[in-house]
Amino acid sequence: MKAPRFKNWFAKVPSLNGPQRRQVLDALHPAAGLDQVVALIAEIRAPGRCCPRCGNGRCYRHGFANDLQRYRCCACGRTFNDLSGTPLARLRLKTKWLAYSQVLLDSLPVRKAADRIGVHRNTAFRWRHRFLHWVKLDRPAALNGIVEADETFLLESQKGSRTIDRPARRRGGHASKRGISGELDCILVARDRDGRTIDAVTGRGALTAAQLERDLLPKLAPQTLLVSDSNIAYRAFARKHGIAYAAVNLRAGVRVRHLGNRAIHVQNVNAYHQRFKAWLLGFRRVASRYLSNYLGWRWALDGERISTPEQLLRTAVRVIYR
Repeated sequence: MKAPRFKNWFAKVPSLNGPQRRQVLDALHPAAGLDQVVALIAEIRAPGRCCPRCGNGRCYRHGFANDLQRYRCCACGRTFNDLSGTPLARLRLKTKWLAYSQVLLDSLPVRKAADRIGVHRNTAFRWRHRFLHWVKLDRPAALNGIVEADETFLLESQKGSRTIDRPARRRGGHASKRGISGELDCILVARDRDGRTIDAVTGRGALTAAQLERDLLPKLAPQTLLVSDSNIAYRAFARKHGIAYAAVNLRAGVRVRHLGNRAIHVQNVNAYHQRFKAWLLGFRRVASRYLSNYLGWRWALDGERISTPEQLLRTAVRVIYR
């Protein structure tokens, strides 16, 4: 609508009656939500906007498509928008993205999430893992000071798979073997005393020193003190890499011991395990292949690190950890 026509239309707004005003507001509400999402995406991507193919930062505007400004790269000629190369590329219904971000903050299961925002349950499930794809990467660069590390285990699940490599279990079932076995997913969690946390699904069965080298060693800052239970994998790992190490013998009933003026325990990381498992119960088991997404989701919620839909959308579009 051109400016003169808009001015004439807008001048008549005060003369609308109540039902007519509600009708206008109902028509404008989705558009306002879309404008908010599009503006937020542009704000997030503008500082580092570059071509997803060649990485060149020189580009120019090249029309609109799917409600987003398109750009053409000056180097390779490729066209792209601010969602190209992100997990949210080609997702539709942008008017519902902020509402769905709030659903994730509320930790709703798939069907309840679909009912709240008015989409199909398959869409709600697909969106969940597209939104969480980069959220799980939004982690601290390093852990400092006293670093508590411990592992926890969940029964492996092939929920949703078309083919499984074992007999099906009824309602989740139980492991056929006692203790730690290849039927359990091992989740390593390390946390320093400032609350910075990293985690990893290391594989099936007992934790090994090689897995600690792969998943924990790159995240340990120099001069850290690694604290764990009496699992020999941590001792072998620390000795090999010259890391200061202390252990607490939980099996002997020792919960806390003191090393100088420092308290040695793994209570912070064990409390994190408990919060994660209690939160996970609301989803009635999750597939092992998606477990890393749920770990990232829990970390985002822990301590209200991400507390608004706008913050979550920012992280889903661009990893922002500082």
